[in-house]
Amino acid sequence: MHILLIISLAVLFPVTHILSGWLFDFATINDNISLIYMPAFLRLFNLLVMGPLYGTLSTILGGLLLMTQLNEPVGIALLNIACSSAGPLIAMLGLRIYWNRRVKLTSLKDLTTLTLIYCVSNSLIHHVTWVLMGQSQAFDVTEVFWMFLGDLNGALLGAYLMKAMLDYFEKKGVKFSNF
Repeated sequence: MHILLIISLAVLFPVTHILSGWLFDFATINDNISLIYMPAFLRLFNLLVMGPLYGTLSTILGGLLLMTQLNEPVGIALLNIACSSAGPLIAMLGLRIYWNRRVKLTSLKDLTTLTLIYCVSNSLIHHVTWVLMGQSQAFDVTEVFWMFLGDLNGALLGAYLMKAMLDYFEKKGVKFSNF
């Protein structure tokens, strides 16, 4: 069962990335930053649904699938996959250590805190890596902020769409509250 969910989430990642780029082209700042980045939601969703190990594996496999669609050098693409996987993992594990407990999926406070920390860590990790690899000339706080905002908008939009979809299915008779 885990393997099917891992593969499904991995395939969904590049599809969401491409669809997000197409739908939200108007919000694109540069090749690496959009003000609405839907895969940010999937990175967190993978961890929350599958846990740190399998969720991170889903994101990594999704990133590898996405590599085939992007025109980036292999080294840079692999570093971007590592950064994309590390951001949500650092946020989740950091909160587990700080709170000395798991993130509660039913707690809006926990999910909001996790999302904010993830968005900050993701944008910082990416930009520091790009500077170290020579992809950016200097660390630009403005670009870090725009990436943070894009990840936050994508994570929130994804969460709202998921909630609307669950509400729709519950109205049709499918009960999720029993899980």
